Amino acid sequence: MKLVITDARTVTRGDLSLEPLSEFAEVAVYDNLAKADYAEALADADMLLCNKTIVDSALMDCAPRLRYIGLFATGYNNIDIAEASRRGITVCNAGSYSTMAVAQHVVAMILQHASRVPDYNAFVRDGGWKNSATFSPFVFPTHELCGCTLGIVGYGSIGRQVAEIGRAFGMNIIVHSRSHKQGVENVSLDELMRRSDYITFHCPLNDQSRGMVGERELGLCKPTAFLINTARGGVVQERALAEALKAGVISGAAIDVLSVEPMPGDCPLFGLENCIITPHVAWAPMETRVRLLEIVCRNIRAFLSGKPVNVVN
Repeated sequence: MKLVITDARTVTRGDLSLEPLSEFAEVAVYDNLAKADYAEALADADMLLCNKTIVDSALMDCAPRLRYIGLFATGYNNIDIAEASRRGITVCNAGSYSTMAVAQHVVAMILQHASRVPDYNAFVRDGGWKNSATFSPFVFPTHELCGCTLGIVGYGSIGRQVAEIGRAFGMNIIVHSRSHKQGVENVSLDELMRRSDYITFHCPLNDQSRGMVGERELGLCKPTAFLINTARGGVVQERALAEALKAGVISGAAIDVLSVEPMPGDCPLFGLENCIITPHVAWAPMETRVRLLEIVCRNIRAFLSGKPVNVVN
């Protein structure tokens, strides 16, 4: 039996060993398998593991023996699920592995906006405090989170963890989700956009969420609102967000995901002073990736035993 990993570089740069996977099959590891090499690399693959590789009918045509696709991810919008099902290929994702890491990243972005620690550090490093006429040169505006409203779009494990941390800061929590959630105030997307001081997205990318926030929705926001997206880039229309940031429709944004990754040369958000951008790393602490590999191994073990878990098709 052969297992092929198509984009191992998205999971490890050598710091995380993939050796545990050899328990299940002969393992072929590719840092980032090129399309031109699909036919040769996948001809005898029984199982495929990937993170962001586009697994469409063309790739599946190159892998006639393929019976299992495992994801190093929770989201699976890169897999043609219908085609995999038609061919009898089981697809399994890895859910909830990154809850703490992504929630931590979201809060780091919120705190940067509220407390401006990197900005003050740079001010001091550049000699600003040495040359200050006062002991406390508050040159960057800051504010308390207590009493602010945190709007959470999508209330799965990550959304709930962000809410818990927000409550610890004394924030008021409102939620927009596909289904009514108990123990929290449920609102429409429009109401959430209008009321929130901080807006954070934790929903999957699908036909309902794609482009759900554009010029109209951003226009509902307070001018002091701060938008955070660690979900999927396609949820927020990037050009509309860029225009809103330039015009002061909202005060700022923090983005960890883009509709095209890596960032294209013409990304409209690049270079905006009021937009923090990190390169899709909210999920990537070492502890998180160790947990991810453990889940991927359990998924394979369950599949081989005839009782697959975390099946998305």
